[in-house]
Amino acid sequence: MLQYPVKLTTEGASVLVDFPDFPEAHTFGETRKEALTRASDALLTVIDAYMKDRQRLPQPSKGKVMVGVPVLAVPKIELYNAMREKRITKAELGRRLGWHMPQVDRVLDVHHASRMDRLQQALQAVDRRLEVTVVEA
Repeated sequence: MLQYPVKLTTEGASVLVDFPDFPEAHTFGETRKEALTRASDALLTVIDAYMKDRQRLPQPSKGKVMVGVPVLAVPKIELYNAMREKRITKAELGRRLGWHMPQVDRVLDVHHASRMDRLQQALQAVDRRLEVTVVEA
């Protein structure tokens, strides 16, 4: 699971959330639980913004309180990182897969619920393999 650290600060009646790895991302909640729920949404939003701006995504640092990236977004992030590493454009990915640009955009959109077979195809096109592991909770 991909997780990023958050810093929680109580200020008045609110719990503020900051992301050490994403300094521009902030959110809050009335309770710790609400703040962490909003933090998950904020994390996905900032990752999406980095990807759309073609910025390098930071590796997660260590922290006491961690917020997880939704499971379906992880292979999309790994696809994006592999494309950056290999200098593969979205147009080139589309050519390799025989896909139109909207299909490529969807497979990279962390908010879109892509099918697993589509994610597998895209990852294979950049020499990556999708593996799923289930562990005891």
